[in-house]
Amino acid sequence: MDVSKVNNGELVELYSSCIKELKSRKIIRTKNVLGELGEYIAIDFYNKTSGLPKLQTAPIGTQNVDAISRNGERYSIKSCTTNTTGTFFGLEPLGSTKPDRQAFEYLIICKFDDDFKLSAIYELSWDKFLIHKKWQSRMKAWYVTITNDTINDAKIIYRSWCSFLNVYNLFNH
Repeated sequence: MDVSKVNNGELVELYSSCIKELKSRKIIRTKNVLGELGEYIAIDFYNKTSGLPKLQTAPIGTQNVDAISRNGERYSIKSCTTNTTGTFFGLEPLGSTKPDRQAFEYLIICKFDDDFKLSAIYELSWDKFLIHKKWQSRMKAWYVTITNDTINDAKIIYRSWCSFLNVYNLFNH
C-alpha cells in the first residue's frame, strides 16, 4: 500500500487500525509503540535463539522489569531510535550515598533506525548498567547512552549488517 496517496483522515485511520491489530496480535499491549515493539522483538529473539535465555513478559506496571527468564532473572528492556535510552525510575537519586537496590539482572537495549528497523540488540549486566547510567535532571531519573564504551561493555546479541557498515565507515574514513 502506498500511504503517500491516502488523505490525512485515512492515514490517521490506518494508524489507529495498525495499533488495534498490533494489540490483537499481542505484539504491543499499550500505546507506547516503540517501547512495546522493542520488548516484543527482544523476547521473541531471545526465545528463538539457541544459547539465549527463554524469556516471558513481565506483568504491565512492573517497575524496571519487562521480562523474566525461566531461571527468574529480571530483564529491563529499553528501545530507542537515538543513542539515549528511556529513563529508569526507582533508583537512588544523583548524589545519594545509599547503594542502589538491584532492580534487574540485565538491561536489553533495542536500537532502531529512523525507519523503526532494528539495528542492534545489546545486553548489559546490572554492574555494567551502574557504570554507564547517567542522570537526567529534568526527569530525576537515570538513562544510558549508547557509546563505544557502552557497546564494548555490552554483550552484542544482534547487530544488522547495515549498522555494522555505518560504524565501520564512521571509524575508517
